[in-house]
Amino acid sequence: MMDEVRDKVVEIIAEQALMEPGDVRMDMTLEDLGIDSLGLVESIFAIEEAFDISVPFNANDPESSDFDISSVQAIVDAVQELVAAQHQK
Repeated sequence: MMDEVRDKVVEIIAEQALMEPGDVRMDMTLEDLGIDSLGLVESIFAIEEAFDISVPFNANDPESSDFDISSVQAIVDAVQELVAAQHQK
């Protein structure tokens, strides 16, 4: 299940970065990928839709959010936690 979450998140991020998923490394930042704040918001919406979750994210001030966007791995980890929490309900 978690591998599926990782793969889908990478696919969404890669699409936003206009890259192939295989070219996205887990240690890359959004800046490395060329994703700006609008691209980030679009990615968050796509992630929410794909997993039927609500991401606690403030696009105006990402530093004040509990949702870590410092790297692809951080985003994957945060989404996996949200998906796991949703399945516990």
